[in-house]
Parts: sequence; C-alpha cells; structure tokens
Amino acid sequence: MKSSLLSILSTLVIAEFVLGNFANVFIALVNVIDWVKGQKVSCADGILTALAVSRIGLLWVILLNSYATVYNPAFYSLEIRTIVYIAWVVSNHFSLWLAASLSIFYLLKIANFSRLFFLHLKWKAKRVVLMVLVGSLVFLVCHLAEVSLKLKMGMKDNEGNITWAIKLEHILRLSDMTVFTIVHIIPFTMSLMTLLLLLFSLWKHLKKMQLSGKGSQDASTKVHVRAMQTVISFLLLFFIYFLARITSMWNSNTLEDNSVAMFCRVLGLLYCSFHSFVLIWGNKKLRQAILSFLSQLKCWLKDNK
Repeated sequence: MKSSLLSILSTLVIAEFVLGNFANVFIALVNVIDWVKGQKVSCADGILTALAVSRIGLLWVILLNSYATVYNPAFYSLEIRTIVYIAWVVSNHFSLWLAASLSIFYLLKIANFSRLFFLHLKWKAKRVVLMVLVGSLVFLVCHLAEVSLKLKMGMKDNEGNITWAIKLEHILRLSDMTVFTIVHIIPFTMSLMTLLLLLFSLWKHLKKMQLSGKGSQDASTKVHVRAMQTVISFLLLFFIYFLARITSMWNSNTLEDNSVAMFCRVLGLLYCSFHSFVLIWGNKKLRQAILSFLSQLKCWLKDNK
C-alpha cells in the first residue's frame, strides 16, 4: 500500500515537472522571440520571462531533492545537499518576489485612483518594480547568511555532548523557520494588498459605470477581473506551497522515508507549474501563442495518423 502510494506520488511529481517546464519554457521562449524580432521587451514581459526562468530552476531543484531523499540517499552528500539548498533559496526567492512584483505592476497599470501619490507611482511603474526587486535582495542576503550560519553550526553539532547537539538542532530549526516565514510573508502580504486594491478599484469602476448607465462588461472591467484571477491563483497556490514547506521543514527528520515528504513536493511543484499556466492564459499574447501551438500540434498529429 505504501509503495503504491509512493509510486502514484512519484508519477504526479514527474507529470508536474514536465508540465511546469513546458509552461515556463514556453513563456520564456515566446517573450525572447518577441524581443529578438522587436528589439525591445515590455516590463510585464520582462518580469514574466525572469519569473519563468526562476521557476525552471526551482522545478529542477525540487525534483533533484525528491529523487535524492527518496530513491538515492547515498547520492545526497553534505556538499550536494548544501548546493541544492542554496539553489533552492535563490530560485525560490526570485520566483516569489517576481510574482509579487508582477502583481504590483498589474495594480499600477490597471487600477484607477485619483490620489497624487498613486498617480506618481503609476507614472513610474517600471522604476517601482525595479526598486522592489532590488530591495528584495536584502532579504536574499539575510537568508543566505542564515543558511551559511546554519551549515557551519550544523557541522559542529557532533563536537559537543548529546544534550548540546539536541538543543542546537532545535535552535537551528526554529531560526530556519523564523527566517523562512519572514522572507515569505512580506511578498505574500504585498500581493494580498494589491489584490484588495484591485478589488476596490474594480468596485469604484463598476459603481461609476452604473451611475453613467453603461454596462459592466467593458474592457476595463475585463482587465481588472483577469488581473485579479492571476493574483488570486498565485496567493492560493503559494499558500499551499508555504504550508507544504513548513510541514516538510518541521518534520525533516521523519519525512525522508515516507510518502508525506513526496506529497509535500507534489504541492510544491503544483505551485510552480499550475500558476505558470494561469499566467499564460491571463496574458493575451501568450494565450494566442499557446492556442496557435496546440492547433498546429493537433494538425501535425492528424497528418501523422
């Protein structure tokens, strides 16, 4: 029973890995081709491309970690574990902050507020996004410093007595979870605020349309709704991913040999994979490109038959 469940979860991991890589490679490829043809790329397309690249890295890190811990523990030496963990910290950081920056960019470009401060931010949308990403590097440096300290202390945990080793393990785990929570809660809160502001902007727009006697299915309403769907999907999937990571970290010593660890990784890959398809469907250029690709693939398969 346990082996069959593990096989099912492993199949899901592979399926999500393949689909996630397809979606993210597709996003990056379409935007790069468009950039080469037009010799320029929009801010939104640049964020989407960077986000896709970071998620490709995150997908490979999660798959490598799944393979090593479940099927080949001997391969997972301290050196490889360190490299994989640092790669996860970096790719996860940019995946999270680029998604939050995309939410902020949607807010500045779509929402309609008459406040001078908001209009100034709207005018400087590209600079605001760049400042958010540059500012996020502070959290990345702090996270990497915590990882470095954790690794150095972990190497010395066998030098003292058993009581000290147990206390040190609890301290390291608590500090790791604290830093992990802080690093993730800030961009999550920023994305949540953008969602609430988009909702308020849509409410104001609909109220204005009702007073003017016009219908509610105008272009601005559709853009608001599509942007909100993208942000909501990110928040929901990220919350699931966050809970899975917390569970995996809190029970790191007991999860390596059972199916719960693999289930956590299935949830982690779901966040990286499914949200990328949401981004494709929410972007007009990417949506047309994927529909064209599927249509050509269908014709090719029919011709081969």
